[in-house]
Amino acid sequence: MSKLLPILHVLSKLILLYSLLFLLPCAVSWLYQDGTAIDFAYSALAGGGAGSLLWLLTRRFERELKPRDGFILVALLWLTFAVMSAVPLLLYIPGMSFTNAFFEAMSGLTTTGATLIPGLDRLPPAINFWRHFLNWVGGMGIIVLAVAILPMLGIGGMQLYKAETPGPMKDSKLAPRIAQTAANLWYVYAGLTALCTLGLKLAGMSWLDAICHAFAALSLGGFSTHDASVGYFDSPLIEAILSLFMVLAALNFATHFLAWRQRSLRNYLQDVEARHVVGLLGISIIAISLWLSWLGIYTLPTALRHVSFNLISIATDSGFASIDYAPWPILVPLWMLFLSCITASSGSTGGGIKMIRTLILTRQGMREMSNLLHPRAVLPLMLGGKAIPDSVAFSVLGFIFVYFISIVLLTFTLIASGLDFITAFTAIIACINNAGPGLGQVGPASNYSGLSDFQTWVCSFAMLLGRLEVFTILILFTPTFWRK
Repeated sequence: MSKLLPILHVLSKLILLYSLLFLLPCAVSWLYQDGTAIDFAYSALAGGGAGSLLWLLTRRFERELKPRDGFILVALLWLTFAVMSAVPLLLYIPGMSFTNAFFEAMSGLTTTGATLIPGLDRLPPAINFWRHFLNWVGGMGIIVLAVAILPMLGIGGMQLYKAETPGPMKDSKLAPRIAQTAANLWYVYAGLTALCTLGLKLAGMSWLDAICHAFAALSLGGFSTHDASVGYFDSPLIEAILSLFMVLAALNFATHFLAWRQRSLRNYLQDVEARHVVGLLGISIIAISLWLSWLGIYTLPTALRHVSFNLISIATDSGFASIDYAPWPILVPLWMLFLSCITASSGSTGGGIKMIRTLILTRQGMREMSNLLHPRAVLPLMLGGKAIPDSVAFSVLGFIFVYFISIVLLTFTLIASGLDFITAFTAIIACINNAGPGLGQVGPASNYSGLSDFQTWVCSFAMLLGRLEVFTILILFTPTFWRK
């Protein structure tokens, strides 16, 4: 227990900081006079009180974080913040259980976008704003935001950054100091969000809808203010704007920053992940659109519209929907869910395996086949003109194995609890990839409200497991981690 006290001291400071975020929906509630300001005020006071008490009890144990402390703190942060974020939902929505409120908050923070709240169109503006703001805060990662502030609190942030940052290349920096790196990423993130908001407003959305959907698009969160999601607007222009920003959010934000700093698009052409992300999306859209047109389901222009938006949304792990694509030939939605596993870049707000791991695994497979033909040849693992260390390749192999084993075990758990295979399998895929809708009972035309409490907790765990890239959570369950 004494080892946890310094971690809890850091947690207390971050709880106090997070409590301040409730002031934003308070302001929205005051602006719209929707009567929810008191619920957010109570939430802020509860969080501030708990954080202050924890700080007083642990202030004698302040010290610099050690590497393994980062893993514990990250897990505690996401769980604690999800509980805090659920409080306004519990206070306002009649009949909302803690299980469902926690699921909704975890879905928001992990940018999964799966919802179990019916009647989104009738929710107060401040509640809808809060759900989407959770998407936005969780998108780049609460921890990456926190490490930009931690130095002011006297706490180093590198251990947190490495524990939370997605992708295998966690040591790359945009600036000498980790806080400056985090700040640079947030400048790009906030700037793209502002551009998306303006574009959606000019396309015909209200300011509230534009801000909320921009939050969800840049975070690849997929929450919407309407039960019909983006289909509510029935606007090709809105769908095109969201598609553009979802693709941008699925690329490495370090590439965006370098392209902006150097005022050149060359960085995108040099980014091997970006080329494969755009290429894979483009080929899939064209092939599926031609197939649906050939089957007579849509005309080609209509097929291109619906396929491009919904495929980009699922493949990038956003989760918006403009129509119910579940009735399409089963190959199409399953292919979209498969793309959600591999499409997003490292350093993006997306989930899944990430494109760079897919490319490394593909190159490793080709190298193994070449070694069978030429046993004595020395064949380095190359990606984008650079040699990839074998240690990275082994790490990728280990990650992908544990990732798929997690999917299998969690799917069997849901099947054992009474769900049919399609619902169980696609729900776990959608949750662990932070993609949102699955198929069957959790398809794009429905939501997760039909799940039992046990099934809801399993899906919540899958969201957290996927958002923190499996190892960050599973390492806490190994005996080795807790030994001296």
